Amino acid sequence: MIEIKHPVPSDIEIAQAAILRPIKEVAESIGLTEDDLDFYGKYKAKIHLDVLEKFKDRPQGKYIDVTAITPTPLGEGKTTTTVGLSQALGAHLGKRIITCIRQPSQGPTFGIKGGAAGGGYSQIVPMEDFNLHLTGDIHAVAAANNLLAAAIDARMLHERNLGERFKEVTGLDPLRINPYTITWNRVVDVNDSALRKIVIGLGARNDGVPRETGFDIAVASEVMAILALTTGLRDLRQRLGRIVVAQNVAGEPVTAEQLGVAGAMTVLLKDAIMPNLMQTLEGTPAFVHAGPFANIAHGNSSIIADQIAVKLADYVVTESGFGADIGMEKFFNIKCRYSGLIPSVVVLVATVRALKMHGGGPKVIPGRPLDPAYTEENLPLLEKGCANLVKNIQIVKLFGIPVVVAINRFKHDTEAELKLVKRIAEEAGAYAAVPSDHWANGGAGAIELAEAVISASEQPNHFDFLYPLDWPIKKKIETIATKVYGADGVDYTPLANQQIEAYEKAGFGNLPICMAKTHLSLSHDPNLKGVPTNFTLPVREVRASVGAGFIYPLCGEMRTMPGLPSRPAFMQVDLTDDGRVVGLF
Repeated sequence: MIEIKHPVPSDIEIAQAAILRPIKEVAESIGLTEDDLDFYGKYKAKIHLDVLEKFKDRPQGKYIDVTAITPTPLGEGKTTTTVGLSQALGAHLGKRIITCIRQPSQGPTFGIKGGAAGGGYSQIVPMEDFNLHLTGDIHAVAAANNLLAAAIDARMLHERNLGERFKEVTGLDPLRINPYTITWNRVVDVNDSALRKIVIGLGARNDGVPRETGFDIAVASEVMAILALTTGLRDLRQRLGRIVVAQNVAGEPVTAEQLGVAGAMTVLLKDAIMPNLMQTLEGTPAFVHAGPFANIAHGNSSIIADQIAVKLADYVVTESGFGADIGMEKFFNIKCRYSGLIPSVVVLVATVRALKMHGGGPKVIPGRPLDPAYTEENLPLLEKGCANLVKNIQIVKLFGIPVVVAINRFKHDTEAELKLVKRIAEEAGAYAAVPSDHWANGGAGAIELAEAVISASEQPNHFDFLYPLDWPIKKKIETIATKVYGADGVDYTPLANQQIEAYEKAGFGNLPICMAKTHLSLSHDPNLKGVPTNFTLPVREVRASVGAGFIYPLCGEMRTMPGLPSRPAFMQVDLTDDGRVVGLF
């Protein structure tokens, strides 16, 4: 499918040079027929949900989650490892493999991050489609979200204008929404910091009720979190109806069901609920579906995609956002609770240079040359930084799952450095620690990693959740803070205490916890690298995504609408005269 070249070309050059398999052929390799698909051109399709019933009696394949050490600006290559491992399992070891991965927002793609299809010779293709629109799922999420937002403001307007005549004219009981309690923002799939705080309803009387509100990035919508956690159309409809958008003047929750909009929202999502079928550079199948914001939501691809995949494949490789302390913890405590799927093994991605940064290496500025500390052998700095790797291995083992460390290899890494990381990881309890060259060599560079994953997946599995759902909200928060992050305790603001009390009174106390904190540190402070100690986790606010099915405490300032940098990535993106996309990375 691909010709490996050295030096390695740019990601988009590699992707556009690949000879892709027709998506019908990719589908047939996992037992799907044309009747199971809706085609979107030659190289992507949507998978009908009724395949769950069609293959319900099949045994389930092994379920593998790829996570990482605490992220750094240097990048660990988690998605690249996910794809490279999948290619090794499928194209080189002959296993029936499916990759399940999130769809990226175009906001970060055009902002500073760039694309998220993997990299080098371990990518999902077509990478342009993957990063730009795909089959329109994110736009459907935005449409459903904004329909609900419009319903809120329209209801307040008409209740105000009609007054005592509202029920007589509409046949509806007034909701008497308190505008100061509305938590539902509009969304757009663009990084636009100017929309974080806005005032709406200005103008004439029929232009709306004036109030302060804002926009979020589309993937931060609770609708996206619901899409990722739902198990079917009926469940989707129920979850959308349970969304709490505000309180009424009596302090009672107001839901999308009460606004009468949940059914229409479900209709807007009837195609988006179907997973998208794509392929890797080496022709192995990939399910791309949903992309919830990893800071305030759970940051994992969809349950539906995983549930279908485990019935069609021997091995399913999925990925959880950020490090083991955030994405993986949420993968286990939230996603696995709702899916009923039990993971077989965790792959923990680390790099020598990122571990050096955790050891106290110099600050990294994107776009500038790396400091020699990251390109020259420095075993003392690396050994100090390996404390972060050890802590993340311990986090995985809290859940009773075997862990394989993938050392994503870069050209400046020395054999002595790789051996040091391997030794420390295995002494910390990793089943294996394996250097991997999948970025430069595709699946062939990850064969040893794949063999270690196969072996680890056969080991005894003692998976358990970190906490039972019937614990009080505070006890669940404090368990995550102390056992996962290493905090001494939790400090709640008066507002957070008030919100927790209200949620438990409203019957939301049995929901799992989805911590909203920085991904750049095991603590709440992004400046604290390595393994921070002697800190108390601050919880300034606690919110409820009742439709999605979790409580999310905010530990620090969480921006749900990113901004554009001074030189955004979109400045490189263009179209050639023959219609070829250039500038994506």
